[in-house]
Amino acid sequence: MLTLAVAACGSKPTEDNAGGSGNKDFKACMVSDSGGFDDKSFNQTSYKGLQEAVKEKGLTEVKAESKSDNDYPTNMTAMINAKCNIIISVGFKLEDATDKAAQANPSVKFAIVDSAPAKPIENVKPLAFNTAQSSFQAGYLAAAMSKSGKVGTFGGLKIPTVTIFMDGFAEGVRYYNQQKSKNVQVLGWDDAKQAGLFTGDFEDKAKGQNNAQNLITQGADVIFPVAGPAGLGGLQAAKASNGKVNAIWVDTDGCVSAAEYCSVLLSSVQKGMDVAVKDAILSVVDNKFDNTQFIGTLENGGTSLAPFHEFDSKIPADVKSELEQIKTDIVGGKITVQSKVQPKAS
Repeated sequence: MLTLAVAACGSKPTEDNAGGSGNKDFKACMVSDSGGFDDKSFNQTSYKGLQEAVKEKGLTEVKAESKSDNDYPTNMTAMINAKCNIIISVGFKLEDATDKAAQANPSVKFAIVDSAPAKPIENVKPLAFNTAQSSFQAGYLAAAMSKSGKVGTFGGLKIPTVTIFMDGFAEGVRYYNQQKSKNVQVLGWDDAKQAGLFTGDFEDKAKGQNNAQNLITQGADVIFPVAGPAGLGGLQAAKASNGKVNAIWVDTDGCVSAAEYCSVLLSSVQKGMDVAVKDAILSVVDNKFDNTQFIGTLENGGTSLAPFHEFDSKIPADVKSELEQIKTDIVGGKITVQSKVQPKAS
């Protein structure tokens, strides 16, 4: 297994021969967004899928970590120059750079995480996730576990792949209120007006901590940060409350990726980006690539509510069974999630 790292600023690629044979001439490549590969969230989960494919098939891994949005075109060019067989771009923000590279290099296969184009390009496979469904469950859980009657959410940037979580969360709280004749408030997001609280980026943990503290000051006792590494600041604020405030993480199981915060995490809204990325790479290795959009749902396991970990004994049995029923009802069509930014099958 060979590993090749391409630095964002065009420094010389480094090659690491880790042994193994397999398909070492096949280059599986990835460009991160500005959050980086160690974001305990979005990029990290996608990169895990690349690593698993590389290990399973004995491929050569090439990756480029973006430090800012300006790096995307440069890093994409570096991947083309590295003669990659498939290039995975991580995130909606890389859509433009990916489309341009794909159109200019029709013999190279691409896949992009969190993209739902109206007309997919022939050599680009979009990997999308309907996290409004699992966030609906998260909102219901937050409302059920709130003692103050207020829960809060904030995002990184106001883009569809962020607001889809916030929409689902707000809808889940509303459903709880309808079912239980309660009036739990959502702070930080009004899904009807599509207006709310954002850090403005995915990197600044201090902004995330400030946003969470703002929500806590207003009375929220469950926080749902949708802001990548900046969201870790929200978990810091919850942890600093000494048991008064809990949180729900996104993208990956926070008790695994950010274990230091597990004590405040009720659960996490998971996106199976690792599985989708691995499948996309293996489809090229096996000559089965197509550009049909993948959509991860509750039904196919592409998105889900993570285990409750340290809260398993604290979450009432009836709430657990209600969450399972919500999943059944969403899959069966009895509950219709309303978010307008849900990916639709092309």
